[in-house]
Amino acid sequence: MSRSARPSPIAAVFFALAACVLLTCVPARASDSVVAQIDLDGPIGPAAAEYFDQALAHAQADGAVAVVLRLDTPGGLSESMRQIISAILASPLPVLGYVGPQGARAASAGTYILYATQIAAMAPATHLGAATPVALGGSTPFPSPAGIDKPKTTPSADQKQTDNPSATPAAGKPETADERSNGDAESHKVLNDAIAYIRSLAQLRGRDAQWAEQAVRGAATLTADEALRDHVIDFIASDVTDLLRQADGRRVRVGSRDVELHVAGASVRSYKPDWRSGFLGIITNPTIAYLLLLAGIYGLVLEAFHPGAMLPGIAGGICLLIGLYALQLLPVNYAGLALMALGLSMLIAEVLTTTYGALGVGGIISFVLGSIMLFNTDVPGYSINMGVIGGLAFCAFALLALVLWLVLRSHRAHHFGGDQQLFDAVGKLLEPVDADGEAQALIVGEQWRVRSPMALPTGTRIRVTRRDGLLLWVKPE
Repeated sequence: MSRSARPSPIAAVFFALAACVLLTCVPARASDSVVAQIDLDGPIGPAAAEYFDQALAHAQADGAVAVVLRLDTPGGLSESMRQIISAILASPLPVLGYVGPQGARAASAGTYILYATQIAAMAPATHLGAATPVALGGSTPFPSPAGIDKPKTTPSADQKQTDNPSATPAAGKPETADERSNGDAESHKVLNDAIAYIRSLAQLRGRDAQWAEQAVRGAATLTADEALRDHVIDFIASDVTDLLRQADGRRVRVGSRDVELHVAGASVRSYKPDWRSGFLGIITNPTIAYLLLLAGIYGLVLEAFHPGAMLPGIAGGICLLIGLYALQLLPVNYAGLALMALGLSMLIAEVLTTTYGALGVGGIISFVLGSIMLFNTDVPGYSINMGVIGGLAFCAFALLALVLWLVLRSHRAHHFGGDQQLFDAVGKLLEPVDADGEAQALIVGEQWRVRSPMALPTGTRIRVTRRDGLLLWVKPE
């Protein structure tokens, strides 16, 4: 081959650069894209909100083109729900809400979250709704579907002609005296705030705002087919792959820009909770937080009554701090916490004073009532297991009864000590003794000077008959 036929190095470099430019100009196929999947299973709480924030940040850093938020939740805390929704609204990635798998639900807080997503889908045999807010410290009055806080207006002609008693009253229907008395101002304020919040989400995503209001006012629920019919969701998908296929090509609003989804055939990467979110999920379980609080209290009490034991104090201090950290993340009723503190104080006072169980019984009752009230809420997943409280109450009453029985038995027992302990005590001579003479003897583990009316050899077993100061009179046993 001649030198002129060989390719020039400059030409080779030129062709390589041109190939790189062409490759960068060709758009990536959807099959090369990555879609992040975040699963929210169980109650919505601080752990779920932190997990969602972290997973969303990781998905964005990994270059995901969209996020699939799979929901299966009975509801949860309002503050955690709003944190998740704020993250969805601020996310630069489109979020596809999906209630699945079959048999799942997006109740209460899950309904709000599904309304906030750009795409809302459900699997067959799933449902959503029942989004009425529940107040801490007591039951929320069931709101009237008529809208107790709507301004009074005159019914229209169509409304006057409606005589179906089962039909949902119009939003402009004037409230009645019964409706005005249904609940107090605080519950109405919470209810109206929740209604405005879910209506704003429905208007933002172009979904049915009227049913959203009914889900809050009347705890209405819908199945997947009913939700599709009422334009609450966009479509029904059998699984995540079907969800991506149906969402492909749709234009959604992400922040202030419109984005066309290209997610069909994309690979799905699931993001699991890290160790911190898992640990937070464990300690924010109300029953676990309650047990940590008890372990911390009893550990410190044991250390106080047995100074220098170290282990109860160290373990109790750690458990108490972790329990208090969990409590500040949960909806705690401080009246219940005060009753628990009062009950504990009464139990300690029972140990230090003689009340024959009066303070102890009152302390146990106060502690049990405080435990029941500590998380007195109807929010799903955020109440203490009553079996745990019942078991602790039974053990406390049983222990108190045992202590009282021992105290009463000791009062009835014959007091035996001092001279009474010496009378009729048996000992052994350490040296021989003459008649009316003195010698040393071992009696009740101590050496005594003894005198006997008769001579006795060393080692004779003797019995005490009387005492004269530091001298004991003895006789052969």
